[in-house]
Amino acid sequence: MDWLSAEPLLRIAFPGLLFILMGFWECFHPARKLTFSRRYRWSHNLLLVTLNTLLVRLLMPVLPVTAALYAAQEQSGVFHVLGLSYIVSLIAGLVLLDLTLYLQHRIFHRVPVLWRLHRMHHADQDVDVSTGLRFHPLEIVLSVLIKVLVVWLLGVPAEAVIAFEVLLSTMAVFNHANVTLPQPFERWLRWLVVTPDMHRIHHSADLRETHTNFGFNLSCWDRWLGSYCNDAHSPLRIGVNGLTESGNSALTGCLPSRSGMYRKAVISDRGRSATG
Repeated sequence: MDWLSAEPLLRIAFPGLLFILMGFWECFHPARKLTFSRRYRWSHNLLLVTLNTLLVRLLMPVLPVTAALYAAQEQSGVFHVLGLSYIVSLIAGLVLLDLTLYLQHRIFHRVPVLWRLHRMHHADQDVDVSTGLRFHPLEIVLSVLIKVLVVWLLGVPAEAVIAFEVLLSTMAVFNHANVTLPQPFERWLRWLVVTPDMHRIHHSADLRETHTNFGFNLSCWDRWLGSYCNDAHSPLRIGVNGLTESGNSALTGCLPSRSGMYRKAVISDRGRSATG
């Protein structure tokens, strides 16, 4: 298979199929009752996805893959210097890229200017399959640049980069879905990957819970690095304090990272931190 030419199709096909399946599941057996209209939220969230896709494809087409191909051609990067086999490099690349995204996620929560961007994702008043694709365009750009740097420094194989991008988008749809898996299966699966019940806690308006469960794919990072939360401390309330109006789900209401909406949220967050 020509992985490079198939990359755009793979990135759309797998997450797209799961989006449809999980979307139907949400409609008939939702884990939580929605606060706002699905049609209203989805129209804005999917418009944002379209904008981000065009931004990345037009301004930064397959940059992480290009970095991987360059590293392979020049035999640069840690994996090539150590002479690791293709299989070992492939697996190590997938695992270390996932760790990179986990650490990036934690940093975006702790650095104020980056949190203003990432908070768009958390400002959604409900969590469902569309939330997993809702990110500030500047956050998407920064994330791509971070992946480019890591891929180049490690010498990650191009196939691992493509597989990781497909897996990342697919898992984002899965673990944001407004569904609950059968509990015995959910408890078992949570030891391996991030489940919807686990990630939903991360979208809590309670800061003690917002800053937990940062994982995207593997759940082990939260367990090993002290950010795991097994269950909400109180009845789960989704969103960000100070961003509780329906307009915050709209594209025009959440794109400006320094709008009045965000200034109110900063004040609210500070108050919550001081009291809890």
